[in-house]
Amino acid sequence: MDFKFEIAKLLADAAGISPEDAVAAVEVPANKAMGDYAFPCFRLAKTFRKAPPLIAQELIAKLEQPAFLSKMEVVGAYVNFFLDKGVYAEQILRRVLSEKENYGKSDIGKGKTIVIDYSSPNIAKPFHVGHLRSTVIGNAIYKIYEELGYHCVGINHLGDWGTQFGKLIVAYKNWGSKEAVERDGIQELMRIYVKFHDEAEHASALEDEARLWFVKMQDGDEEALSLWKWFYDISIKEFERVYNMLGVKFDAYTGESFYNDKMAPVVEELKQKQLLKESEGAMIVDLEDKNMPPCLIIRKDGGTLYATRDITAALYRKKTYNFDKCVYLTALDQNLHFAQWFEVIHKMGYDWYQNLIHVPFGLVSLDSGKLSTRHGNVVLMEELLNQAISETKKIIEEKNPDLADKENVAKQVGIGAVIFNDLYNTRIKDVVFSWERMLNFDGETGPYVQYTHTRACSILRRAEELPTADAQIDFSTLSDEVSLDVCKLLEAFPAKISDAADKLEPSVVTRHLVAIAQAFNKFYHDNPILSSEPATRQARLAVVLAVENVLKEGLRLLGIDAPEQM
Repeated sequence: MDFKFEIAKLLADAAGISPEDAVAAVEVPANKAMGDYAFPCFRLAKTFRKAPPLIAQELIAKLEQPAFLSKMEVVGAYVNFFLDKGVYAEQILRRVLSEKENYGKSDIGKGKTIVIDYSSPNIAKPFHVGHLRSTVIGNAIYKIYEELGYHCVGINHLGDWGTQFGKLIVAYKNWGSKEAVERDGIQELMRIYVKFHDEAEHASALEDEARLWFVKMQDGDEEALSLWKWFYDISIKEFERVYNMLGVKFDAYTGESFYNDKMAPVVEELKQKQLLKESEGAMIVDLEDKNMPPCLIIRKDGGTLYATRDITAALYRKKTYNFDKCVYLTALDQNLHFAQWFEVIHKMGYDWYQNLIHVPFGLVSLDSGKLSTRHGNVVLMEELLNQAISETKKIIEEKNPDLADKENVAKQVGIGAVIFNDLYNTRIKDVVFSWERMLNFDGETGPYVQYTHTRACSILRRAEELPTADAQIDFSTLSDEVSLDVCKLLEAFPAKISDAADKLEPSVVTRHLVAIAQAFNKFYHDNPILSSEPATRQARLAVVLAVENVLKEGLRLLGIDAPEQM
């Protein structure tokens, strides 16, 4: 039962307004003494030409109190509604126990496809903490949309093409060796890449040489492509290792290079539609009418750019997947880039440009400043995750040395702490990276939610008989406020998933899990469970079972494991 909707239906009939207007007007009072739901009568004053308090009195006189309400009353201009706690708890808990891991799932996205472009690290550069946000936010959005019935396509649009590979080839030829690259892999590639930028500050000819090597790559030069493929293969091995640690998978690894042989027809289409203009030897699409700088399509040396490849990729994805939405997760500072090429798609005459969505997020920076692979100022992702696991293991050794499967639990909790910490922040917020904050196991953290889940599991393990969805349970024993608070948060869980999808904001789910964990721990503290009277015990165990189920499913949506013991 949707209690808010049922109350709104009563009000709609009594006030002569539409159910939609009534639903929109019903509020949840901040003060619990004012009821579980309230209807303000101010908006009806103009229609009825009466004072709102008088309208409230007339409305309540017309309402017949349903069984799911314990009380209705007027306070000033408000009609307040108080739920029967037992009836309310029964409705929510039976539904959770019945639907189990499907609680929160829906089919609103059935028949619709959403393409999600996330992570997208650059080949030949180490996977560092700056890549964390796109990876875990994208992974969570994928799982959240999948929960709502959408067909999701996760794409890792690798940065595996462009002038930076010309730079790397020049760097390798000047300061690298086959032996060093084979021995040290991506670390050696990063070393020579940083060396290139240090040297290029004093020798600008290096930049010109790098551009020429990239043009050779585009033209199919055998040596250039052979070196590029070597760097690519080394990088993919490293990335896969990190993705496996994070539990992240993709449906396609179609990076920028994938579109190299698909750009010429797109450039030709731009020409035919008279959108391309020459500017200082380069080819651009003029966006002055949209108050934006021109979108550069072909450089004066003939090289393509990010925009060329992104436009080509969008056209390919629409043709291949016929998406209803195509979402791009990148840093906030790329807003202009996406606005420009989205507008190019619009000018090409494709009305689906409106379904291209840039989802920006704030940057991760070090205490000492912005992350930069050009200067080697990075925290490597694998090192971070291993450190998190190591720190977690120390805590387990101290607090629960006899725990079975310590290694696996340390991995689940350590990596979960890193992911949760990132997803707890609203994505637009900049994050200053701090080891201490990242690995803090107190407060509103992943380990706190995971520990709450293990607490619920422990209670359920010790219970002789677990309640079922259709069992005879006296839910009137759940008449205290803390029990009701837990049930309200459980009821809100499906709506929070939908809200997170609408806003493309996983923190909606993350913060709700913290709220459930906090409410449950208060419930656990205030209410004896296994030692209570049989009738009360079964009702309280129903709460425990429902919370265990929702916390586990909520953590899964965030890409985090829910251990049963810690």
